[in-house]
Amino acid sequence: MSTEASTKNRTEPRKPGLALALLPILSMVVLLSVGYIGFGLPAEPLIIAATFIAGGVAVFLGWTFDDIMSSITKTLSKVMPAFLILITVGFLIGSWMIGGTIPMIIYYGLEIISPEYLAVTALVVTSIVSVATGTSWGSAGTIGVAFMGVAIGLDANLALVAGAVVAGAYFGDKMSPLSDTTNLAALTGGVNLYTHIANMLWTTGPAFLLSIVVFLTVGRSAAGGEGDLEAATLINGFLGDAFQWNVLLLLPLLIVLIGSMLRKPTVPVMMLASLAALINALIFQGQNIANAVSATVGGFNLEMLSQVGIDTATAPEEVSSLLERGGMSSMMGTLLIAFCALSFAGAVSRTGALDLIVEKLLNVARTTPSLIIATIVICLVTIATTCNGQVSIVMPGEMLREAYIKRGLHPKVLTRTLEDSVSVTETLIPWTAAGAYMAGTLGVSTIAYAPWAILNWSGMIFAAIWAVAGIGVKKITPEEQIQFIENPQAAMNA
Repeated sequence: MSTEASTKNRTEPRKPGLALALLPILSMVVLLSVGYIGFGLPAEPLIIAATFIAGGVAVFLGWTFDDIMSSITKTLSKVMPAFLILITVGFLIGSWMIGGTIPMIIYYGLEIISPEYLAVTALVVTSIVSVATGTSWGSAGTIGVAFMGVAIGLDANLALVAGAVVAGAYFGDKMSPLSDTTNLAALTGGVNLYTHIANMLWTTGPAFLLSIVVFLTVGRSAAGGEGDLEAATLINGFLGDAFQWNVLLLLPLLIVLIGSMLRKPTVPVMMLASLAALINALIFQGQNIANAVSATVGGFNLEMLSQVGIDTATAPEEVSSLLERGGMSSMMGTLLIAFCALSFAGAVSRTGALDLIVEKLLNVARTTPSLIIATIVICLVTIATTCNGQVSIVMPGEMLREAYIKRGLHPKVLTRTLEDSVSVTETLIPWTAAGAYMAGTLGVSTIAYAPWAILNWSGMIFAAIWAVAGIGVKKITPEEQIQFIENPQAAMNA
């Protein structure tokens, strides 16, 4: 009876003013800028501090602790599939290491790739793999890890190569009809999938070409010298003794490519590829079951090579950083930072801050260029706050679709801008799951590789330039405006 009375007497929570709405977001920016970037403090406690501030704002507005926890739980539940994929990728990398798949790619990469063309090769090859698979995380965690191994062997600029891998992974993800974010953006705007992909070439195309030019220009100066090539020879000599090469070692990679192209579920495909790699470890690499299983949990380590009579004391010093990676436990740091960031997102979501910020920005954006630039700002704030790419596409997309149509713009302009400012920028933010994943997987901090992930930040710059110039901005007639508003799916055929 008392519970019913308290429910009836409960005051309706208030909506925040602009200053109050900005407080949690600004606190997050200040804490991470000063603590994480300025003093090198761990990001997790800083994000938790910002979460407490967001929770305080929510309580001040009239929400209860249970309300806030419910919002955080709801936010976390949406990304559990991504968490499962993270753990599976760690499992996969460990199995591919001990099975010889990644060492074999590194070995032949060191044999045939010229140091000055390493970055541009990583960009192009990772792009192809990502287009074929539709997954940036999968391509970076497989072929990307191999390229980082080649970079270590050639003593190349690791940040440069990591940036090339990230750029290639996200170019392929963005332009692939198999990508979940690409399909989600098209569906949110009610735009035909292939129309959406073709329209993205206005911004992604120049960004990709710019990346190639920079990597070709910088590649020669970033390459190692003759001494480094000698080190690569020593590394390959050790790899050739430690592993047995066989064409079947590429079977796990083939399984991932075919499974992705057939649009099979990600986790089962990765587990099947991991199983094939573990069988390779037992048959071709002479490993025992204990080592094979241990590699999937704690990652591969050089001591496992003693199983096949290899004296690891003779290994070149670069080999440990080259091979000792992977395992499910290697993803725990990524999961922790993602958990903290999503807790902040859940608390902020309860305050209604993002809705208010979007509303204020739309009131200011009166012209086509200002609307597109405002969309970029809204998306960047959303992804930095929610730390979830899917939410950051759907939420602004749903809010802005009608505004674009009423301004006489085809919804495909919106869907392209969503991808330019969310899908590819998520990995540039250290506290998002994507940023933490790429840093952990490639062994280079987000801050270090971000400047070289040229495609990931230049796309939205081209979007703003084309908006001001009126290039690639499709207009619709008043009749189409009415049709698109009354029939949200009409743009699918336009």
